Amino acid sequence: MQPSLSYKDLTQLALDLTSEISSSDRFERLLTTVRNLLNCDASALLVYQQQKFVPLAINGLTADVRGRHFAINEHPRLEAIARAGDIVRFPADSDLPDPYDSLIESHEGELKVHACIGLPLIANERLIGALTIDGFDPQLFDRFSNDDLRMVSALASASLNNALMMARLEERAAGSSPEATEPGKSGNAMEMVGESIAMATLRKEINVVSTTDMTALILGETGTGKELVAANIHHQSSRSNQPMVYLNCAALPESVAESELFGHVKGAFTGAISNRKGKFELADNGTLFLDEVGELSLSLQSKLLRVLQYGDLQRVGDDRSLKVNTRIVAATNRDLKQEVVDGRFRADLYHRLSVFPILVPALRDRDQDVLLLSGFFIERSRGQLGLEHLNLDSNCQNLLLSYPWPGNIRELEHAIHRAAILARAESTDKYLTILPRHFALNQVEIAGTQQSPIAQNQSGSAIGSMVGSAVGDNLKTATDEFQRQLIKQSLEEHQGNWAATARGLAIDAGNLHRLAKRLAIK
Repeated sequence: MQPSLSYKDLTQLALDLTSEISSSDRFERLLTTVRNLLNCDASALLVYQQQKFVPLAINGLTADVRGRHFAINEHPRLEAIARAGDIVRFPADSDLPDPYDSLIESHEGELKVHACIGLPLIANERLIGALTIDGFDPQLFDRFSNDDLRMVSALASASLNNALMMARLEERAAGSSPEATEPGKSGNAMEMVGESIAMATLRKEINVVSTTDMTALILGETGTGKELVAANIHHQSSRSNQPMVYLNCAALPESVAESELFGHVKGAFTGAISNRKGKFELADNGTLFLDEVGELSLSLQSKLLRVLQYGDLQRVGDDRSLKVNTRIVAATNRDLKQEVVDGRFRADLYHRLSVFPILVPALRDRDQDVLLLSGFFIERSRGQLGLEHLNLDSNCQNLLLSYPWPGNIRELEHAIHRAAILARAESTDKYLTILPRHFALNQVEIAGTQQSPIAQNQSGSAIGSMVGSAVGDNLKTATDEFQRQLIKQSLEEHQGNWAATARGLAIDAGNLHRLAKRLAIK
């Protein structure tokens, strides 16, 4: 077969890939050029990591595909590309499911991809990624020889490999782990998905603090992913080969809290039948993550402060001191400055913990990350539910983008999984589509919790009047108005007692105060 890509075509592709622009822009330009040259319906550039293909750029595919991380053991075509070592042309009648079936934007009712080519991207005899090219016409790529496609693959491989090397060099110069910010890579098995400015800032702060042993305080609303941030700080630090120990301070009964933190000796109290190490000792030379640190009692705060100041502790019932080298990462959804003012948190401990504060952005402040995260959770739900294909109806995009997500990422994950279950219950078709009606986002979900008992006990007329007053507004305005009225009604019933109102609405008091301030209630 004679090559059908001209010297001019390949020169243009090479020029596009060597332009002095960012890697992401270069990858986008690569796919635009490939689509123009090959006249394909869709293409994707994927980076290979941890037995997964992660999209770096897409063209002609739905927006949520950018957030999907394709495990090769769940996608036979991608596994074939990963293992081939050369161009893979899939027959038009192949029985292997295509991961992009039903995900091409311009399918106009067509679901199944008929023409599919996979180009493995190899550098230094190692698989670093793949370029996939798809179309609905079964003969679409017949006129292109394997030599044509190998040239495209070689140029794409060089571009991706250069981007990966530049990322490593930049991170090495910054003194942080190079693997953490390679394109498409989070540096942790638990991925941090997102490309917004807010997430870029968060990643930089994680990279900076990870190179030190200083105490970090992670701040943010419920459901934003503070534990994931802590895990990434530990994973990118010099302590990554040592344990990271987790402790939920809110779940600590006062009677055993000191023992959980510092350990005890045999006979220290009733039930202490043997010596026991506390969390600080278990995390020696590693990291101790104190989740919801704002919930600790004042007496425990003073003992925690001593360990942070001097690096020694005493087990309950023991007069001897033990030295520990434990790095502390703490997290809270409370406003600790206000807690200090109110006398519920020690000022000296606050200053000791907040050496390097990190604010995790709320989902509503992350722009298009909602669609990337939706794709990530859709792909996860597809695997968990054993589905062959699961996609998001285009009408869902505006719905997801306009909803304020008071419960943040946790709420989005639960909403996607619930919608996937409902979609599966309604159809036996292997091409399942999540529709707007599968979401319950028109109902108030304050701080990601279930609807409160107070709201459940309201009469139909009361709820109806609240909803009715918001008719005609857009979804965000209507949701804000509904929340505003519900909080005011609950506050009135509890005679202005904010703590009782928070309990009645099943929401953390700190979150309620922040929400009330945003809604101009206080």
